[in-house]
Amino acid sequence: MTYKDLSSEQLLKIKTVGELKAAGYQPQSVKQELRNNLIHRLRKKEEVFPGIYGYEETVIPDLERAILSMHNINLLGLRGQAKTRLARMMIGLLDEYIPVVAGSELNDDPLQPLSRFAKDELEAHGDHTAIAWLHRAERYTEKLATPDVSVADLIGDADPIKAATMKLPYSDERVIHYGLIPRSHRGIFVINELPDLQARIQVALFNILQEGDIQIRGFKLRLPLDIQFVFTANPEDYTNRGSIVTPLKDRIESQITTHYPKTIDIGKQITQQEARIKPEQQSIKVDELIRDLVEQLAFEARDNEYVDTNSGVSARLTISAFENLMSAAERRTLLHREKNTFVRLTDFWGLIPAITGKIELVYEGEQEGPVIVAQNLIGKAIRTQFVKYFPDPEKAKKQKSNNPYKEITNWFGEGNTIDLLNDASNQEYEKALMGVPGLADLVKKHFGRADKEARLLMMEFALHGLAEYSAISKNRLERGTQFKDLLSSMFSFDKMNDEDEDY
Repeated sequence: MTYKDLSSEQLLKIKTVGELKAAGYQPQSVKQELRNNLIHRLRKKEEVFPGIYGYEETVIPDLERAILSMHNINLLGLRGQAKTRLARMMIGLLDEYIPVVAGSELNDDPLQPLSRFAKDELEAHGDHTAIAWLHRAERYTEKLATPDVSVADLIGDADPIKAATMKLPYSDERVIHYGLIPRSHRGIFVINELPDLQARIQVALFNILQEGDIQIRGFKLRLPLDIQFVFTANPEDYTNRGSIVTPLKDRIESQITTHYPKTIDIGKQITQQEARIKPEQQSIKVDELIRDLVEQLAFEARDNEYVDTNSGVSARLTISAFENLMSAAERRTLLHREKNTFVRLTDFWGLIPAITGKIELVYEGEQEGPVIVAQNLIGKAIRTQFVKYFPDPEKAKKQKSNNPYKEITNWFGEGNTIDLLNDASNQEYEKALMGVPGLADLVKKHFGRADKEARLLMMEFALHGLAEYSAISKNRLERGTQFKDLLSSMFSFDKMNDEDEDY
């Protein structure tokens, strides 16, 4: 049995360097370790990055190739594209435990000591030197790049208190207080939002990446650090807030571009996995239409003229929006003491705060206002999804005798209106929808499901869809939505303007 064949329990019983040598331990670099474990996973056809959807044919193969090449990696992409999550999941490719010289602050390998402390311990005790075991979770370090990050934070500095306590001159390397990077020796070190790091701090990383040197206040010190570097960056940062200095980019061997979900189905998988649904909300029914509309919101936002596409629209928008929808439905059940309910389109007004906080607007969008832009995005999502369930209203207008919406639009044309209140009870909601002639027949003809909740949702969806295609009018009330005839709505608007002018 070789060292690699030992179980975790057997490894943890090894307490000294002599026992470690007897077990056949051989040092290996962290990049070699990642490579070996990835090869093992690929051969066994195991999923390397579980829970990451939409990257199976793009980002993940690129990342695996970079690991096989033993490269430092830069993950380049807009916000909310799972860059940090990918970096954190690389922990799973590390060995479960590695041996270190006990008490070493730099995770020294017992057979390849790096620090003065470890060298002194091995010289003094030899094969009887005590070792400790470091779990892979402790071998991951993450730092968010901010303008106040210093060289001392990342690399280290002379510690006057340590020098005074140990009565050592500043020329002695033992007075150095090591920063995050040396302490990440034999592990993964991640810098998020690299362009936000000041240029002079980026310069300090040059030799660490290429030669393994560190320079601290004039110390002539060479530490061949063994670190897997992973950086994340936003393309917007290259021009707006900062940039990655060219020599540093040149030293990062692989740059991998991430992206947003390319289909509604992938977006739904991500939202379903990440949304925090409370136990009390489990009984709330969610139709597939609702899930499609939530994801369509993000697609509409990423193409909207009022939204800054350079900033991106995070996947967190749909996650927060879905959570708000569930809470809106839950709130209704609490108000009316109803045991069961389902998510409606009227609940979408509850997710506006989730939208306005997740999008950056261009100047024209700021003029419109974030709430108006959010409402428009909801409308566009409904319009896009509507024709997947019902005939295109624009084409139906040309079919005078076979127009499937004629009975509904004629009823509104007679001056009838319908108010759908956000907090209406299930009974009030059903009564309002069933009061529109032809609406139930339309849904029955084009939607085959028999459950009442789904039919009612599709009836409401039909009204919203007709409004988005200008077949009827939709007006925002303080507590809900009013549907009425389009022409009467226009006349009432003109009349209101005339009254304003007379005034």
